[in-house]
Amino acid sequence: MMLTKETIYSKDASGKKLKVERVFDAPVEQVWKAWTQSDLLDQWWAPKPWKANTKSMDFREGGRWLYYMEGPDGSRHHCILNYKTIDTNKSFRGVDGFTDENGNLNTDMPSMDWTCVFIPVGNTTRIEMEITFASEADLEKIVEMGFKEGFAAAHTNLDELLANQ
Repeated sequence: MMLTKETIYSKDASGKKLKVERVFDAPVEQVWKAWTQSDLLDQWWAPKPWKANTKSMDFREGGRWLYYMEGPDGSRHHCILNYKTIDTNKSFRGVDGFTDENGNLNTDMPSMDWTCVFIPVGNTTRIEMEITFASEADLEKIVEMGFKEGFAAAHTNLDELLANQ
């Protein structure tokens, strides 16, 4: 069966949630590892030619992932993901935001509350993500920054990583 390699986006009626759905051609355990292990995340999370670099990762409830995305010109965008709930190989929830290089939250930029659900479909995995924002304006700001295009490009990177494992 040929998969449609497309990241599907929809906004809920409140305007404060962005729903994202994507199918990956690998079993849940393999896709889960790619989303939860820093050495794998660094290989796909940033859209090319950008690169993701983990500073530290503690994947547990109450833990966090500190990372930055580095552009080809050397510019860096620092981020944090604070893990709230984890149900291994099924789902995790965390709050993602932009930071300075020391991991201090940049409150001028929107934070995003992510829920990622991993659903086995035969030998493939469907991920359903719900990203909640404080306001519709915050959601629109992230979209205007190129989130949809960048995240879809990162998913293509993940396809390549999964195919080569």
